[in-house]
Amino acid sequence: MDTISAENIPGPVVEIATNLGNIKIKLFNDTPLHRDNFLKLVKDGFYEGLLFHRVINNFMVQAGDPESRNAVAGERLGAGNPGYTVEAEILPTHSHRYGALAAARTADFVNPERRSSGSQFYIVSNKNGTPHLDGAYTVFGQVIEGMDTIEKIQNVETDRYDRPVDDVEILSIKVVED
Repeated sequence: MDTISAENIPGPVVEIATNLGNIKIKLFNDTPLHRDNFLKLVKDGFYEGLLFHRVINNFMVQAGDPESRNAVAGERLGAGNPGYTVEAEILPTHSHRYGALAAARTADFVNPERRSSGSQFYIVSNKNGTPHLDGAYTVFGQVIEGMDTIEKIQNVETDRYDRPVDDVEILSIKVVED
């Protein structure tokens, strides 16, 4: 399954180019804080050169840690951020289905408001979704093309920190539809 229908969902579309292929994602207009933050980071070139630093087969692929840019092979990643968080926009209409784009965040015990990372995101790669995450993380987009690329990413060899042994890099992200 390469294309997921999101045609009835209003929102801009971004295209992520990686060294394993491209991914098109529709951002949801009803999560404006996350949409606008993501678009600002895209327009600022924030994501270019960052890695998919956490990859768990049949679960999700995660990127957006600024410390992953030029990181040494084998280095544990995942703690980096742009210095701010985003207020949660957890909506019952957006579930963690296959191809969902969601904001990573720290655990409830240190983050009871469930504020999202200012930059880290993940894409659900389980064909059955990850419904146990519904209601706990902000879902703010949906992959509409490129799940074949997500499949390639989720199937790479990883180390004990779930980091790909061979880097999976974001070459660029651009807005392709407003």
